Amino acid sequence: MTTTNEDTLSALRGAVLGELRKKWGWLLALGVLLIVLGTLGLWMSFAMTLATVMLFGALLVVGGVLQLLNAFQLKGWKSTLWHVVIALLYLAAGVVIYTDPVFASMGLTMALAWILIAVGVLRIVMAFQLRPVMGLFWPLVSGLIAIALGIMILAQWPASGFWVIGLFVSIEMIMNGWSSVFVALAARKAGKAGSA
Repeated sequence: MTTTNEDTLSALRGAVLGELRKKWGWLLALGVLLIVLGTLGLWMSFAMTLATVMLFGALLVVGGVLQLLNAFQLKGWKSTLWHVVIALLYLAAGVVIYTDPVFASMGLTMALAWILIAVGVLRIVMAFQLRPVMGLFWPLVSGLIAIALGIMILAQWPASGFWVIGLFVSIEMIMNGWSSVFVALAARKAGKAGSA
C-alpha cells in the first residue's frame, strides 16, 4: 500500500471513529457489562419487568416533585402554570404506575416495541456509516434483531405485556453489548493500524 493510500485510510478511520480509536476500552467494558446484566435479566424476566416499571414510576414521581418545587421558585415567569401542569402530569403518571403496575406494563410494553423498532433502524444506519472501517455485519445484525423484537412485542400485546418487558430488555441489552464489544475491538484494531 502506498503512503497516500495509508494516509487516506488513516483519515477515514479518524473521521468515522474519532476518539474511539484511543478510548475503545470504555466501550468494550460497557459491552461486557451489558452482556452480563442482560444474561442475568433473562433468568429473572418477571422481576426485570417489575423493576423496569417501578423504576420508571419512581423517576416520574421524583421528576414531578422536583419540577413542582422548581415551579414555585419561578416568580414572575409567564410559563409557571404550564410548568406546574407538566409536574402534575409526571406525578399522576407515577401514581398510576404504582397503583396499577399491570396497566403500566401494558402501556410500557407498547412503547418499548416502538422504541426497539426505532433503535433497530438507527443501528442499521450506524452499520452503513461504519462499513468502510469494520464492515457492517454486527451492527446490522443487532439492528435487525432489535426490529424483530419490537415486532414480536406488538404481535403478542397485550397478553404478554407483563413479562415481555423484562425478557426483551434483557435480550436487547445482550445484543447491544455484543455490538459494542465488536465496535470497540474494531476501533482498537484501527487505532493500532493508525499508530503503526
